[in-house]
Formats: sequence, C-alpha cells, structure tokens
Amino acid sequence: MDRHPLSPRLAHCPESLPREAYVSPDWLAREMQTVFAQQWVCVGRLADFPEGTLRRVTVGRAPVIVSHAAGALRAYHNVCRHRGAELCPADRAAGKLITCPYHAWSYRASDGSLVATGLAKPTDDFDRSSHGLLPLAHRVWNGFLFLNAAAEPGPMKADVPLTTFDNWPMASLVTGHRSVKELDCNWKVFWENYSECLHCPGIHPELCDMVPLYGKGIMGPSEALGWTPDQPEEPNLRPGAESWTPDGKPCGPVFEGLTTDERRRGYTFGTLWPSIYVVAHVDYVRAVRIEPLSPERTRLTAEWYFPQATLDQPGFDAAEVAGFAKVVLAQDGAAAEMNQRGLRSPAFLAGRLMPEEYEISRFHQWLRRNMEGAG
Repeated sequence: MDRHPLSPRLAHCPESLPREAYVSPDWLAREMQTVFAQQWVCVGRLADFPEGTLRRVTVGRAPVIVSHAAGALRAYHNVCRHRGAELCPADRAAGKLITCPYHAWSYRASDGSLVATGLAKPTDDFDRSSHGLLPLAHRVWNGFLFLNAAAEPGPMKADVPLTTFDNWPMASLVTGHRSVKELDCNWKVFWENYSECLHCPGIHPELCDMVPLYGKGIMGPSEALGWTPDQPEEPNLRPGAESWTPDGKPCGPVFEGLTTDERRRGYTFGTLWPSIYVVAHVDYVRAVRIEPLSPERTRLTAEWYFPQATLDQPGFDAAEVAGFAKVVLAQDGAAAEMNQRGLRSPAFLAGRLMPEEYEISRFHQWLRRNMEGAG
C-alpha cells in the first residue's frame, strides 16, 4: 500500500531536535527570548480576571500583571519604571492607580501612564510621559485570555482556522474542574507526545477503547497507508459513545448548533502553540495549558468547561466527567517523563521521526522558524 499525495504522512524520516533542545538551559533561554516573548501565550480564562482585580501571571520568563479596572482590561510587565522593583507582589483588588510599594510611583491602570513619583521631586530633564508601564498586547478568544510581549504582535494562529469552534458557545462556559500538575520533562516533550498516536496502543488502553482508530497508532484515517479521499468518514468514537465521559454518554444537554459532522466526530481539537490545546466535545469543552518551568520541568493546567445549566443538574459531578481525560493525561505525563529520562543520556544525540509523526515535524519546523526570528 502507498501513501496518498493528500495524506499528511511524511514522505521521509527527518531527524528530530538535538538532545540539547531538551536539557540545555541555554536552549530554553533562547526559546524564552524568541518563542515565548513573540507568540500569543494563553494565561487562563477571562473569567479568572474579573473586574476590580490585579492579577499576576507569567509570559515566558516575564512577570506580568493583568489589570481589570473601570471596565478596562490591560496587561503590563510587573516592573516599576523607577528602579525595577516588583510592582505587584501579590494578587489584589484593583483601583484607578497601580502604586509601587517601594517608592510609591503611581501609574494609571487604564493606560499605564505615570501620574506620581511619590516623595521624589524630578528635575526638568525627567520626561514623565516616557516612564509609563510597559504594556503587553492582549486578545480574548472564545473566553481565553492571550497575551503577547512582542513590540509588534502578529496574528494569533492555530493548527485549524480559529473559526473551527464557532458553533460552540465557549465564551459563556464555566470552569467546572481544574487539575494542575508539574511534570519532570521538557515542555516540548509533552507537545511531541500529544502530537502523535504511535504510543497510544501501548500507553492508552482506555483511550484506544474509546477511539478505536487510536489503537492502530494513527490519529486520523488519512494517516493510514492505502487511504484515499473517497473513503467514507466514520465516527471517531466507539459505537454508542458520543463524548469523552466515563460511559461515553453526554453529561448534559448537547450544544445546540453543532453540525452533524461535529457531533459525529465526538471531539474537535485545536492547538495554539506554544501554550494551549483545546478540545471541544458535544457537551463540554476542555483545555490544557503548558508552561515551561525549567529545561526539565513543565506545569500542566487542565480545565473542563460546562454550560451553567449542566453544572446545576442535581448530583452533577464535574470531577467525575473529567475522570476519563485525567486518566489519559496521567498516562501521557508518565510517558513524557520516561522520554525525558532517556533524553538525559549523553549517548542520545538526536532521533528520527517516523512518517506518522508529521505533527511533530511541523512543530519542530515552527519552533526553529520562531527561534530564528522568521515567525
């Protein structure tokens, strides 16, 4: 059987990233200075930053404060323009001014402009207008808040059109369950594991039962040798299953407005490198955020979002619904840590990708382009 020209399978076996990409502090530092300082990074749901709050987040290696005051949502680097003190040591209520606790320099929350220098009396050579807070661009997409530290941010992109999720009422969904875990692996190791299913038969028995195609080591029918575009599409989930829940049944009302294809698929993935992937099901949505902590440590924040009506059902347990995906995520985490332990070996210089690992190859190409400044 041959690879069809329209199949995403690779036509060759390219070399992977070198060992240093997964263990070197210098490599991670370059990623922080390029990828995470130039791309749109998800920092949570808009609902996590309610009106009247000042919250601390991190974008790459940059400490950031998100101010939501007087109807204005703004993000600034968490650094005073006086002598570089941490401007906001802890989350707190927001007012019209953001005042540094060190020397009381005060900035207007709505635009970051400097309005006072505390007890200091500047001389005429001090230009107050050039000492405002340093802003970051922000964008809200489907209820998620993204920040970008670049001077001229480019458009936000995903591996699918951003309109793919238009039939899901994501912005109105409520966080029903959250799981935060730190893994002993490089952030790219987790993304690579997410990007292929060759590991699925050996790592994910429950998932392969739910999605039989994964048991073949592929993520989609077009990856199979011998596939042709005229083959009829079949449901992704096992017979009788409609969603990723313990019993495969919807946990609440199915979203109105979904197409027949969207319902038949049972799940729709969207990947927004470098920080988040989103999975839309027929009855809820979930997302996983990835945050590098060190060359060999990564924080995962997994969240499940539901309509309020679903959460209000008598006896509803969001944690129980999340249980299936949490099993899969725990298996992925263990596999990523196993991979990282092997990558530490000085005998490993670089690997070879298989044709089914086309998404990893695309990720590597994207990473290199951004580290080289090509976007």
